[in-house]
Amino acid sequence: MSKLILTNEVAGLGGAGDVVEVKNGYARNYLIPQGFAVAWTRGGEKQVASIRAAREARAIHDRDDAVALKNTLESAKVRLAVKAGGEGRLFGSVKTADVADAVAAAGLGAIDKRKVHIPAPIKVVGEHQATVRLHDDVTAVITLQVVAAK
Repeated sequence: MSKLILTNEVAGLGGAGDVVEVKNGYARNYLIPQGFAVAWTRGGEKQVASIRAAREARAIHDRDDAVALKNTLESAKVRLAVKAGGEGRLFGSVKTADVADAVAAAGLGAIDKRKVHIPAPIKVVGEHQATVRLHDDVTAVITLQVVAAK
């Protein structure tokens, strides 16, 4: 088992600044090369404090604000124009950054792309859903209308 400090949020594992123990292969082959974690050291406690401070600065502090943003996001449909072929298949797929940019462009508020989760790759035009973790216990489901760009 390897002890790591997470630098980004990892679904099912923890948030930035958390100290976790994972199997060696998972740490060596995925978390560390992708930049999601660094090896834990005794001097790393200062690093944990700075990562947590940055995480707190980006987070929505008040649960009531998170619930209000959730209601706003769930009541609206976010339109996302992407390059597509003749039969509605996209050139590539919709990324979490695309979803965050579309939400901001629609005037619904700013969300962090690292908090967006797309359950299955979006590769065709149509209506799709994505989830956004706004607070520790507040998750919003966004309805995306993916259309072909003109």
